[in-house]
Amino acid sequence: MDRIDQLRIFLRVAHCGGFGLAADQLGVPRPTVSLAIQQLEARMGTRLFNRTTRRVSLTRDGDAMLERATALVADSDELEQQFRPHPSVLQGRLRVDMPSRIARRQVAPALPDFFERHPGIELDLGSSDRTIDLIHEGIDCALRVGELSASSLVARPLGGLRLVNCASPTYLERHGVPHSPADLPLHLAVNYAQPASGRVAPWEWSDGGQLRTLAMRAQVSANNAETYIACCLAGSGLIQIPAFDVRAHLKRGELVEVLQNWPAPAMPVQIVYPHRRHLSRRVRAFSNWLAEILAPCFERERDAAS
Repeated sequence: MDRIDQLRIFLRVAHCGGFGLAADQLGVPRPTVSLAIQQLEARMGTRLFNRTTRRVSLTRDGDAMLERATALVADSDELEQQFRPHPSVLQGRLRVDMPSRIARRQVAPALPDFFERHPGIELDLGSSDRTIDLIHEGIDCALRVGELSASSLVARPLGGLRLVNCASPTYLERHGVPHSPADLPLHLAVNYAQPASGRVAPWEWSDGGQLRTLAMRAQVSANNAETYIACCLAGSGLIQIPAFDVRAHLKRGELVEVLQNWPAPAMPVQIVYPHRRHLSRRVRAFSNWLAEILAPCFERERDAAS
């Protein structure tokens, strides 16, 4: 087994947190994985994993090695691709992550088109509303919605999602229709709590180019988009949500847009990568495709706002 193969196994164990699961995903016997790690640790002269009966975790040296190993394996894959009989045919596994609603509503239905263009790529599509660590979880790229916190990630801006304020007819019959932000203290919202921090996002609106915020009264908070929308449909309060997420509900009259003249600022959308230097052709191909299929969504949002 060469060094690159050992590094591939190292990365899989690091991402899986266990030898057995890594062996299953790689399709090799567990002793092969154990031996590869032992040989790699002997070659590096350091222990890369802390081993317990329940979990395997990276040591400090293993953690330091993770990003370099990822880059080396990516470079090796890129080099091999250049000398294949058909170098334009991309092959290999790609791990991506994105918010669950975008994954389900926008990306998953369009995937047959991506695989028709790139049949040699295998895609691991993670979808959640939490912020993940791309390097430690072995993610090649991720789609992020909202302002990015300071980090070493490389970001490719795609556009902005128009937000709408809406409520169910049941809620509006019970509490009345807000006509301006001055009415908001008389109303209830469904609060959205950030999945990672639990921080509740305030109500936002633009007033003469200035961002205004208000901590709304609420009887229920949700930490994912599906529940957030479901609570609004049930009549629990007002919500602010990307228009594409509730377009069907608005069209069917299940939700009603309110405060149209006081929208929140558009939510920025970007693709993020662990680094730019080692961006593989697979990642570039998927990123370009993702930008392509999401572009009409941004255009429709702008059209709807005008």
